[in-house]
This record gives sequence, C-alpha cells and structure tokens, in this order.
Amino acid sequence: VQLQASGGGLVQAGGSLRLSCAASGRTGSVYPMGWFRQAPGKEREFVAAITWTGGATNYKDSVKGRFTISREKARNTVYLEMNSLKPEDTAVYYCAAGSSGTRPDGYDYWGQGTQVTVSS
Repeated sequence: VQLQASGGGLVQAGGSLRLSCAASGRTGSVYPMGWFRQAPGKEREFVAAITWTGGATNYKDSVKGRFTISREKARNTVYLEMNSLKPEDTAVYYCAAGSSGTRPDGYDYWGQGTQVTVSS
C-alpha cells in the first residue's frame, strides 16, 4: 500500500487546512487509517484515526472539536479537516494505514508527510 499525503501549508492562527491521504496499491484490503504529527525535537504523536468500514473515529484530546477525520471509500482517500488552528499544531503530518489505534508501531504503512505551519 502506498500513501500520498497532501494539503499542508502556512496558515495564520485560527485558520483552516484540509489534509488528504490517497491510498493506492493493495487497496482491496480494508485498512483503518490514522494521522500523526511530529514537531521538531518531539516524538511522533497520534492525532486522529478512523476505521475503514464502520467510520468510527478517535482523536487526540487537544484536537477534539477542531479536527475532523473522514474517509471517501470510492477514492480510497482519508481527510483531516483542521479548523481553529493554533501555533502548537505546527508539525509534519503523516498519514498511516493498518490500525485505528494511537501507537505509531501499530501501523504498517506510512505516507511521506506534509508540513503544516501555523503562525501566531
């Protein structure tokens, strides 16, 4: 499975961005998917996840109410809608497939990452 993340950029605090993650390859298999982020000097952390079939979601506490994860099965794509962005949301965002848990080692496939920078 190959994952291609896109949609990052520079935005002012309070603004919005929408990240996309397109899956290709062995997409006949059903994979739950997640988003993680990593800021400079920090460990990679869980942001949100979604099951592929049921649509059940899970979020990091600090993004609840601001971020929304969704998936479009027909396009094999997962989205992360990010609103009310804060400077502390600045990081490289990665999509991953294979789990809907919060631990990076539970995921089998990773995208290349897309930079999100929120200015104050």
